[in-house]
Amino acid sequence: MDSVQLIEVTPIKFAIIANPHSGKKESSKILDLVRPVFDSEHSELSILVTAFPGHAEELAGSLDFSIYDGLLVLGGDGTFHEVVNGVLKRADKKTLPIGLLPAGSGNSILHDLSLTDPLVAAKAIIGGRTQFIDVAQIKGDLTLRYSINLIGWGLVTDVGERAETLRWLGPRRYTVSSVIEILRRKTRRANLVLDGKVIVDDFTFVAACNSIHIGKGMKMAPSAKLDDGLIDLVVVRGSINRQRLFSVLPKLFDGSHIEEPEVAYYQVPSFSLSSETKDNLNIDGEMVGTTPIDVEILKQVIEIFV
Repeated sequence: MDSVQLIEVTPIKFAIIANPHSGKKESSKILDLVRPVFDSEHSELSILVTAFPGHAEELAGSLDFSIYDGLLVLGGDGTFHEVVNGVLKRADKKTLPIGLLPAGSGNSILHDLSLTDPLVAAKAIIGGRTQFIDVAQIKGDLTLRYSINLIGWGLVTDVGERAETLRWLGPRRYTVSSVIEILRRKTRRANLVLDGKVIVDDFTFVAACNSIHIGKGMKMAPSAKLDDGLIDLVVVRGSINRQRLFSVLPKLFDGSHIEEPEVAYYQVPSFSLSSETKDNLNIDGEMVGTTPIDVEILKQVIEIFV
């Protein structure tokens, strides 16, 4: 009788950084949903649950990458932001392909990739196909941050900050916050430098995007590409009135706002922004950092599963 030779399959090992507070706080349910996808391919999952803001960055910066084949993010844009910052600041400069499992309220990059369904995203990770994407390097006063999605200033930040005080409203808080801030119509004086050209004016907001989408599917930068070495700036000057703001902002959901006369659209490899006061910034949905800033796109420095 012939002997049967067993072939040992080496499992694919993933570390998952899971944020239990992302989005609707359903990361554990989403993990249960996608786990069979990984089990079917004999993958090993090491679950690392974040315990405080900034923990995902610490984990991504200190994990032993030599024992894993991929680093997965179970969370939203903020968690992905932290992970990328942890990876790019590693002393050993080691990297891993990063997989995104949507559990946040925005998941902007996954909107660009049409991977907002957790099962579809998990199958893409198991499929093994990857793409290198750009990251924006932000230099400020004694700080260095990296952005994968959005650098917002002005109204974009005001809405985000007010929304944080209205969390009890749920998803409606962004709509309510937008209405309040439009009625306030606060403008700021700033210097915006694009390819050596200096623009000095009063601005309503500046949104610098690496991805098409921000927030819950808004097409802020409809011409953006994740890997083109350019950052797309949507600039609205302070001359726009409240009535026009109410008219223009809903067009963010289909990208047609860039056709409006008060909206300027630029694609550049770098830019600088300085204002008369130290203004807060919205970086990937997190209220971190202040002006002035110098921003440069680092082309195709992070590998993600697609």
